Amino acid sequence: MSQYKNLRFYATQPHECSYLPEEQATTLFMDPEILLNKQLCSDLAEVGFRRSGQHIYRPHCNRCRACIPARVPVYSFQMRRTQRKTWNRNSTLRVSRVSADFQDEHFLLYEKYINQCHQDGDMYPATIEQYTSFLVDSTEFTSFYEFRLDGQLLAVSVVDHLQSSLSAIYTFYDPDYLQRSLGRYCILWLIAETKKLGLPYLHLGYWIRNCQKMNYKIEYRPVELYISQEWRQLK
Repeated sequence: MSQYKNLRFYATQPHECSYLPEEQATTLFMDPEILLNKQLCSDLAEVGFRRSGQHIYRPHCNRCRACIPARVPVYSFQMRRTQRKTWNRNSTLRVSRVSADFQDEHFLLYEKYINQCHQDGDMYPATIEQYTSFLVDSTEFTSFYEFRLDGQLLAVSVVDHLQSSLSAIYTFYDPDYLQRSLGRYCILWLIAETKKLGLPYLHLGYWIRNCQKMNYKIEYRPVELYISQEWRQLK
């Protein structure tokens, strides 16, 4: 990272945390004037940064260190029994990789997902402007993976293709099909795809121990957590 010592970063003012309401959050953003490229995003992912739209960020809270970057070393991953059932349950889905462009079909699914599943979140209610800035205003190495059943769009995973990993930016799915566990299946599929591409890691974003919504991220074992400036394996 020494080649990036001149990068500029800016911290937000403390604000209410979206995941732990009793905490005040501060976010560190890379200078938005810096042009994103694959190598830069890859290197920053290795030290715990994430991408949202055109922004690269990392939690930078004064007293809380609850947000921990998580990634799956895909060559070591082994499905558990419940994961195998989820995998088999969705074996008839067809997956296609498409460009990260705005499509009405994608937005309508995103809108349905946010408005039904995340009414308590800061992305509710879903709007075209928010969706576009979050997911469509991406990079040349971003793809959308469509998951379809008999032609019907059930889920979309937004993924960055980095130098030594895939980075799962966001997944949204049809809440009418909760019995399929589509969110968990998409991660299982991305683990398999990462391995197929010959890449060692799938980044899953931040895990927060005391946030139930984040617990799923450590179900994929072994998982590596970025703690004290190094990746440590949780078996």
